[in-house]
Amino acid sequence: SKKKNRRLLTANYEVLRSMINKDVRSVVGGILIQESDTILYNEKDLHCPTKRKPTEEEMTSLIFGWKVCKYVKSNTIIYNKHDRTLAIGAGQMSRVDSSRIAVEKAGLMGLDLKGSTLASDAFFPFADGLIEAAKAGVTAVIQPGGSVRDDEVIKAADDNNIAMLFTGMRHFRH
Repeated sequence: SKKKNRRLLTANYEVLRSMINKDVRSVVGGILIQESDTILYNEKDLHCPTKRKPTEEEMTSLIFGWKVCKYVKSNTIIYNKHDRTLAIGAGQMSRVDSSRIAVEKAGLMGLDLKGSTLASDAFFPFADGLIEAAKAGVTAVIQPGGSVRDDEVIKAADDNNIAMLFTGMRHFRH
């Protein structure tokens, strides 16, 4: 009370405790609060909606790609083989653009994406991103699922003999 420019703020302990597992970002005119991404995936939630199931080798590669996805910014597309990342496309307005950027990067580095797997941090809103992956040689995809057009994406995967896993959760970071 003796210091004129001092401000004393009080905070509700319960409110502070509720923010422990939240990521807070400032945005113009406010803040964005989202749940911290603390879980990789729940095995019981993995679901294969396609005719073809992932092979054991593809499964290892898909889980590896899903781990990488967790730490890359929004609209992430990860191409990988086994335990190696081949190309990453991220931060674009469009998932298909992220996929094209990753394919272009792989080409510039002389990397062949045939037989690779793909991980996407959020669902495919349209089949076009999956079709781009098929053109690049992807054999399996892991993604959250949940798009209103999932049936179209599943059909595109089946038409291209691509196995696909739905995780039921997103790794979408802003």
